[in-house]
Order: sequence, then structure tokens, then C-alpha cells
Amino acid sequence: MSNNTVIITTLNDAWAEPNSMFDLLLESFRIGDQTKRILKHLIVVSLDQKAYARCLKLHPHCYSLSTRGTDFSEEAYFMAPDYLKMMWRRIDFLRSVLDLGYSFVFTDADIMWFRDPFSQFHKDADFQIACDYFNGNQIDFNNWPNGGFNYVKSNNKTIQFYKFWYSSRLTYPQLHDQDVFNKIKFNPFIANVGLRIRFLDTGYFGGFCQTSQDLNKVCTMHANCCVGLENKVHDLGIMLGDWRKYKQSRVNQTLTQGTVGSWTVPQLCR
Repeated sequence: MSNNTVIITTLNDAWAEPNSMFDLLLESFRIGDQTKRILKHLIVVSLDQKAYARCLKLHPHCYSLSTRGTDFSEEAYFMAPDYLKMMWRRIDFLRSVLDLGYSFVFTDADIMWFRDPFSQFHKDADFQIACDYFNGNQIDFNNWPNGGFNYVKSNNKTIQFYKFWYSSRLTYPQLHDQDVFNKIKFNPFIANVGLRIRFLDTGYFGGFCQTSQDLNKVCTMHANCCVGLENKVHDLGIMLGDWRKYKQSRVNQTLTQGTVGSWTVPQLCR
């Protein structure tokens, strides 16, 4: 973008298969409000060659990120060894993006984009992150964040933070990146480096853990608090259907003022 910002997602073969997560993500950009135009800023980082090949068929900006001695093509189950390797590989890669001078919005592929989120980001933050559970206070470190969606500005503070975050995997070897973040967010290092952290309101950046209730303002919805690729794909497909009905209702002007529509999910993810 004009401010040197890119949107990044990661993908492996299991999520890149036809009628799976990647197709749903791209579809959300196409049918969202003012999101199709920012699809050109999305970089898909493929973690295996099959995902890379499928990306090249569907999207102009694909990057192959290989990890020697590791096959990330299968579904990585939460907290399994390959899952942990994948998450930490991602953190290290994002640090390198910041090093290159690019700010980024990172989005998991199981996050549907319904509106351009940039107007809802906090202007004074270096690092802002979505939440599984948001308590209403954007600066309260007791919010429960989710590493699947964040907006990070490239500067010395964020670069140092990502190096610290990555190195902290050795301090907490049994934890994944999100739980490590929950540990280190209270570390004096954060204050010392001057990193300004903000937590994003689930009213705009919701998910299955804490649903965004107002379809008139929702920007993204995450299939969090949900285990299993099939369950996620099922419910996200229904979610896209809910969004289409909402948009059609607005076109037909059948939604009266104050009526916001509603989700019929989670179902299998309940």
C-alpha cells in the first residue's frame, strides 16, 4: 500500500485444497464491503509446495516459505510438534518482514474479511492484536489476545519485540506463540522498548469465541474456539451465506434502522 503495508496470510496444503480454507478466505474478500480492492495487497505465504502451486492458480502474490526437514502439508493439530514449529516459523518470518521495512496486517486464513479494517485500527499503536475475549478496554493487558490477526508497524520497537518474542520460545518450550505472548506482554522489556500495544474490539474483529454481534460494523470474523478443519470450513461456509443474506437485505432495504441481521453460526464449532 502507499504506506508500505502488506496483508499476509500463511497456507499449507490441507488449507489450500479446493473448497477448503483458502477458497473461503478469497471469497470473503470478494463479497465484503470495500475489501475486493485490497485483495491485491494480500501476500499468501505457502508453507509447502502443494499450497504454493494452488496459490499460483488463484492469486497473483504467492511466496514459498520452506523449512528444512519439516513437512507442513498436513493439517497441523493444535499443540502438536509440527503445529508449534509452524507457529514459530511464522513469528520469525514476520520479524523478517518488519526488518525489510514493511508494516503488515497478519491474518489467519480462517478469518473472513467483511469490511476494510484500517479505519478501526488505533492510530497510536505499534502493535495491535485481535482478542478471543475483549473486556472493553483497549489498553488492558488482561485481555485475552489471539495471534491470528494483528496489525504491526515496522519500526525499531516492533523489530526488537518480534526478536524477543521469538527468543522467548526457549524460555517457554511447551507453549505456542500466543500463550508465550500472554506471558511476555507483562515483561518489563515491553515498557523499556516503548512498544505501544492495543487490543482490538471483538465488536469489529470478532470470532466464534466472542461473536461480533452487529453486522453493520463487523470487519472480520475468526473461526477461533473451534477444533478441526472440517468444522471450521463448514461453519465459515455458513457464515459467508449469512453475510450474503445480510447484503441482499440491505439492497432490498428490508433491514429497518436499528436491525443488524444475525449470524447462524457457530454450529459444528459450538
